[in-house]
Amino acid sequence: MASAYIGLGANLDDPRQQLRAAVRQLRQEPANSSLRCSSCYQSAPWGDADQPLFLNAVVAVETTLEPLALLDCCQRIERQLGRVRNPERPWGPRRVDLDLLLYDNAVMATERLTLPHPWMAQRAFVLQPLLELWPTACLPDGTVLADALAALPERCTPLPDFSLT
Repeated sequence: MASAYIGLGANLDDPRQQLRAAVRQLRQEPANSSLRCSSCYQSAPWGDADQPLFLNAVVAVETTLEPLALLDCCQRIERQLGRVRNPERPWGPRRVDLDLLLYDNAVMATERLTLPHPWMAQRAFVLQPLLELWPTACLPDGTVLADALAALPERCTPLPDFSLT
């Protein structure tokens, strides 16, 4: 079993339901077990500001899937929930987004997948929920993610009245 962290985001077509559906499908994957969810956070769009606010969360999962197979699982869930990728707006609005952030201590860079996620240390909407699940998180290069979050100027707003479980 490997420990993986997956970032979730949505800002179209009832984002709360989109995130709940994504978590439900991750739980139904036979290779996954022991799924834990962070709180849900509201955040400003990153990289493309002309769109609605996002809801974000992180899930921790134990899985027997290898990294690329877990990526395939995440992308299959995105498609099943109606995600359509727009190459002209890679950071544009979306029904749902599942990003493989960390997979054990794996470091890899392929055409399809880079681990750890290359921009995670620059995104409060990833770090806040991730640190909720793993307060002492460090990247394989030794970067302490709590320090990375402390250096960022923005924060996300927790939504205490909403749970993914």
